[in-house]
Order: sequence, then structure tokens, then C-alpha cells
Amino acid sequence: MKLVARSPAVATKRYNLLLQIGLLVCLWAAISTTVLPTASFAQEGGSASTSQSPDIETLSRPDLDKSEFLLRIVHLTGDQLAKLAEEWLALTQEQTREAARVNIELSKAPPTQEQSLREQLNEALRERNLQFRKLGLIVEEWEAKGGKPEDTARYEKYAAAVLHSEFEVTDLDALLSYIRKWLTSPEGGWRLVSTVVSALLWLTLLYALASVMTYALRRRLKHERRVSSLLRSFLSRMAFWVFLLLGGLFLLSLHGVDLTPLLAALGGASFIAAFALQDTLGNLASGLMIMIYRPFDEGDYVDVGGTAGTVKSVSVVATTVTTPDNQIIVIPNKNVWGSTITNVTASAIRRVDLVFGIGYDDSIENAVRKIEAALSSHPLILKTPEPIIRVGELADSSVNIICRPWVNTPDYWTVYWELTRNIKEAFDEAGISFAYPQLDVHVKVEPGALPQS
Repeated sequence: MKLVARSPAVATKRYNLLLQIGLLVCLWAAISTTVLPTASFAQEGGSASTSQSPDIETLSRPDLDKSEFLLRIVHLTGDQLAKLAEEWLALTQEQTREAARVNIELSKAPPTQEQSLREQLNEALRERNLQFRKLGLIVEEWEAKGGKPEDTARYEKYAAAVLHSEFEVTDLDALLSYIRKWLTSPEGGWRLVSTVVSALLWLTLLYALASVMTYALRRRLKHERRVSSLLRSFLSRMAFWVFLLLGGLFLLSLHGVDLTPLLAALGGASFIAAFALQDTLGNLASGLMIMIYRPFDEGDYVDVGGTAGTVKSVSVVATTVTTPDNQIIVIPNKNVWGSTITNVTASAIRRVDLVFGIGYDDSIENAVRKIEAALSSHPLILKTPEPIIRVGELADSSVNIICRPWVNTPDYWTVYWELTRNIKEAFDEAGISFAYPQLDVHVKVEPGALPQS
């Protein structure tokens, strides 16, 4: 049953869904910065309690900030903190009763007294929220010194239940007034804004430092001949993200965030991910092997498991190949590393293999001279190693002459196509024919098979 009786107009305003959602978000933000603790300053302490109780009056001073409060409770043992938590729970209950009393008076007060009572209610809620905040700090310190979760959970549940109930029964205008004051207070909205701005500035600085470090690492690795471009790119990217991760964890620790639960969660998540992403991890391992052993690099023409093309890029999970007809093929790294890899352009020079078949009636010496002349006149053919021209085979329909000149790897296809044309034209001028398949048929006629004339 609600403690406030309002007019129908006010009731309609009170139960407006969008307004309540907005108020709840703002109130939770206020609670999170004033009630919930943001840091834990744990220190190992003994378990034996002393007969003398902590100084509640000193610890309950409104002007006592969070840092001083933590310094005053840091030496307390777990048993002392448990006793202190109970005493602080009694203080928060008393202050909650005071806020409820003012809230009841506000519900019955005439309009002339509402403003004064709302100010009293705001002050009572502010004092009580500060008490909740200090209670939360005590509970966190208690947990750090061995407090059992089942013993400390009831304090958190009590604070959450009180705040939720107060939101339901507190005068709407009083809540609005409290939130406005919180937004403009140094411990409220301004603190939240400063925290957000500070976080953004730190993140920007961290990103800039990571970028500078990555740039310096990339320039340093560029001078290492033993490091491929694939490995340089991978190391640069990994260094960037590792620096961001470590820097982010460092910033969180500077702001008092306990990293132990986060690291434990990351460890558990990585264990689960290892089973869920077995194929991806296999590709990752294969990608690292490719980058380390360097069977190819970006720009090389390779043949991997029957797929031939120019290596466009290599990530940690896949290799992208561009075929001569400009098709883009993405191959998982485990398939690349598990297949036979032929790197066509790994060497600086290549041999062009050509075969010219001439007729049995043509002169071999003449054909060889024409081939030698075509080779010597081509500017892209290397003198060393010397070209090889030999009669390779007496085939069924031709005499096959092999021609094997050496060229620089980038000139392979240019020489292949031009030399084929040049030798064909030279053979035509010399009257040397290119053999084509032919079949001689011998017919044996049996006596009496042909008709008599």
C-alpha cells in the first residue's frame, strides 16, 4: 500500500510509463555513484576480534570522504568489520525510518508546506544514501578479508530492496528534485561527467600510444630481412591490441577496480572458447606456421591444393588468393598448411618450357638454327643459364624439339607468348612445317574379294 495519496492528475503523471523509466535510470545512476562502492582496499588481517568496538561516531561523520573512511577501516579484522556492518545497518535503518516519516508527512501536508518537506526528504535521502555507500565499503572490505558471500549478500539485498521500494512510494516531485540536486552536486552528476570525460581522455591517450608503438615496431621490423611482410603485419596488429588490453586493465586497476573476477571470467571464457572454436584455433595455428616458416609472401604466385593464384593477403585464419582471371578465393589456413604448396615466384628466375613438333620430312638442323636465332634476338631471355635446344622425342606424327630458355620471373609469360609466335613465323618463312596428327591406313585385299570385271 502506497504511503502517498495524490489527486487523479498527479496519479496519472506518477504512473506515466516513460517518465518512470527515465526516473529509474537516473536514480540508478545516482545510486551507483553514491551507494555502491567502486573500490576495495583489502589488507590481510587477523581473525581475532577485539573487545573494543570501532568508533562509529567518527566513521559516521558526513564530512568524512571515501578515502579517509577506507583508511579508518583498513586495519579492522573480518570479525570487527562484521560487527561494524551490523551497527551501520542499524544506522541506515534509522535514517530510512526518518525518510519514511518525512514522506508520510509530505503525503498529508497542505500545499504550503510541501516544498519545505520535500527539501527535508531530499536531505534525509542524501544522508541515508551516503550511509548505504559507506555500508557497501564495509561489506566489500569484509569480503576481501574472508567474509562469506552468504553473510554479506543480505546487506546488498537490503539496500536494493529499500531503494526499489522508496522509488515506488516516494513523492514524484520529491524524486525529481532529488535527481536535479544530484545531477548538479559534486558527488553526483558532476562526478559522473568527470569520470566519463576522464575515461574518454585516457582511452584516447591509450589509443594514441598504441598507434605510435605499432608504427615504431613496424618500422623496426621492416629492416629485418628474416621477417616476412605477413609476419610484420601480424606482429604489428597483435602488438596494438595487446597494448590496448594491458593498458585498459592498468587503467581499471588505477581506478580501484578489482581485476580478479574479471581475469577469472576471462580464463573461464577462454576455456569454453577453446572447445567451441576448435576449427578457428586450428586455422590460427596454421596461420602462425605460415608466417613463421614463410612458404610464400604477399604478391607470390602459388598453387595450393589445386588452387593457383597470387597471394593477396594472409590473416590469422585464412589466405586470400587472386586467380589470373581476377577471382578471389579464400582458403582456410589449415587447408593451406596441410596441402602441397608450390611457390611459382619464389625464385628470381624461371625456365620457359616449349616444345615444337616438325614433320619427319623437315630439316632438324634448319629448325634448330631458327630457334637459336629467335632466342638470341629476344631481349628478355637470359644468357646465363644458357638455353637448351634438343631433339626430345620422335613422336607418332612429329619430331619434337624442346626449347628451354631462362628468364626473370616477372617476364615469364611475356617471353612464353612472344617466343611461341616468333618461332612459328620463323618456321613459316623457312618452309618448316608443324606436324599434325596423321594416320597411314594399309588395306590388304584377299584373293577373290574384289568383283571380276
